[in-house]
Amino acid sequence: MMKVLITEYLSDKGIEILKNEDDISVDIETKLSYEELIKRIADYDALIVRSGTKVTADVIKAGKKLKVIGRAGVGVDNVDVNTATRQGVIVVNTPNANTISAAEHTLTLILALSRNIAPASASMKSGEWERQRFMGVEVYGKTLGIIGLGRIGTEVAKRAQAFGMKIIASDPYIAPETANKLNVELVDNQELFRRSDYITVHLPLNQETCDLLNDEAFNMMKNGVRIINCARGGICDEKALYNAIVSGKVAGAALDVFEHEPPTGSPLISLDSVLATPHLGASTKEALVNVSVEIAHQVIDALKGRPVHNAVNMITLDLGEAEKLRPYMHLAEKIGNIHGQLVEGHVIEINIDYNGEIATSPTEIISIAIQKGLLQSFLGDVVNYVNSALMCRERGIKVSETKSIEIEDFVNLITVTVRTDKVKKRIAGTIFGTREPRIVEIDGYHLDVMPSGHLLFLKTRHDRPGVMGALGNILGEHNINIAGMSLGREKPYSEAMAVLTLDNPVPKDVIERIRSLDPISEAKLVRLD
Repeated sequence: MMKVLITEYLSDKGIEILKNEDDISVDIETKLSYEELIKRIADYDALIVRSGTKVTADVIKAGKKLKVIGRAGVGVDNVDVNTATRQGVIVVNTPNANTISAAEHTLTLILALSRNIAPASASMKSGEWERQRFMGVEVYGKTLGIIGLGRIGTEVAKRAQAFGMKIIASDPYIAPETANKLNVELVDNQELFRRSDYITVHLPLNQETCDLLNDEAFNMMKNGVRIINCARGGICDEKALYNAIVSGKVAGAALDVFEHEPPTGSPLISLDSVLATPHLGASTKEALVNVSVEIAHQVIDALKGRPVHNAVNMITLDLGEAEKLRPYMHLAEKIGNIHGQLVEGHVIEINIDYNGEIATSPTEIISIAIQKGLLQSFLGDVVNYVNSALMCRERGIKVSETKSIEIEDFVNLITVTVRTDKVKKRIAGTIFGTREPRIVEIDGYHLDVMPSGHLLFLKTRHDRPGVMGALGNILGEHNINIAGMSLGREKPYSEAMAVLTLDNPVPKDVIERIRSLDPISEAKLVRLD
C-alpha cells in the first residue's frame, strides 16, 4: 500500500480520486509543524502541498520512501527542487489548472487600481462621499508591459486587449511568430520598463528573477507607472517599490504576493496607493477543484510509473509521444545497462546516434534512459529518470547526441558509444515490429540479441570448430541451459563475437573456466531484469 500525505487544503474531488485507488492510502494533516513534518514524512511515498508548506532539503532527505512531491499550484519555490532531483524524487505541479483564475485576478487588480476601487469603497463605508479624491484613469489606449508571456501572461494579454490596451512583452523563450499571433510586440526588459504605463509580472521566482523590479528598473520607468504582481513575492524588491511610490515615480501598485507571507509590518501595506490581496490569484472555486483533480492524477501517475505530464525536474511527454517512445526507452535503458556491465575503467563520454524516423522524435528522454541504465549497473536503484542526467554531470561524464534520418538496414537505429579511460565500446539496437527490442551490433559485429535475462558475451581470437561444443559441456556440467545464441564475424575463421542467452546465472569460477578455453579472449556475464 502506497501512502500519500496532504498537508494543506485540497478540494474533496482530488482527495476522492486518490482514495479510489485500491493501492493508495491518504492522510490529511493540515496543522503539522515543520518539525512534525520531518518526523512523519519517512512513512510516505508522496507528499502533496500548496504554497504554505516548506519542503526543504531536510524534509526531502527525511522522506526515505518519497517518490513524488505534488505542488497543487504553479510555483515550486517552496520546494527544494535541486535536492529532490538529487534524491530521485519527482516534483510535479499544476501549471494549467489555475491559469484563468490568475489571469482574471490580474485584470481585476489592474482595473481596481486604476479606479481606486478599494479606498473608495472603504471611504464610502466610513460615511464619506469624496468623488474628487478618488479620480481614476482609463486603461484604454495605455501600454501594458507583460514580463513573462507564458500561459497566464498570454491570457492576461488577450483580456487586456479587449479593454483596448496596447501589449508589449518580454520573454526570451517565446518565438516572435507566437507573439505576432497574439498581436503582442516582443521587447527586452529595458524597453518594456521605459514604455509601459502598467507592468505585470508572470514569472517563477528564481535566481534570475529575484528582485527583477529593483531601484535600477524603477529608475528606467515612466513617471506614474503602475505595478501589478500576482506571480511570486520576491520578484519585486519591496523596499525599492516603497521608495518609488513615496517619491511619486510609481503611481500605485497592486500586489497579491509578498516577500514574506503574511507581510506583517510591511510599510507597503500602509500606503493608500497600494492595493493588496492575500495571495488570491488561484483562489476561485473552479481553480481549487481543477488544481486538486490535476495534482491527484499527477501523483497517481508518478507513483504507478506512468508518464507524468507536468514534472518540474524531468522531461515530460504527452500521452501519444509516451506511447510511441516507451519501447525505445526500454531498449535504451538496456543498452546503457549492458554498457555499464561490459566496459572497464571510468566512463568519460557517452555519444548517442539516432538514425531513421526516431531522429525526428523528442529523444532527450531516450538519452536519459541510456544514462539511467548505465549508472544503475553499478549504482543500483538510487538512479532513476529524475536524477540520472544530474548524476552523469556530477561525475564529469559528457553526453552528446547526433541525429540523421538517413538509414539503410533498419527503420530506426540507436547507437551508443561509451568511452572510458581504458576502452571504447559501441552497441546498437532497434525495435522489431512495434515492441520487441533487439541488440543488432556490438563493436562492428552484427548480431540479433533480445536484451533480457542472463547474457554471456564471448569474444574469440578466431572462429573454429569445437569451441561451442567445449563451452556447452562446461555449462551443461553446471545445469546451465542455453536458450539462444547469436554469432557475429566478418569472415570465416576470423575474430568473432557470440552472445548466449542463458536460463541461469553463471558462477564466477565457471566464467574463469570459459575464459581459459582456446581461442576465447573475453567472457563476461551481463544480467538484465
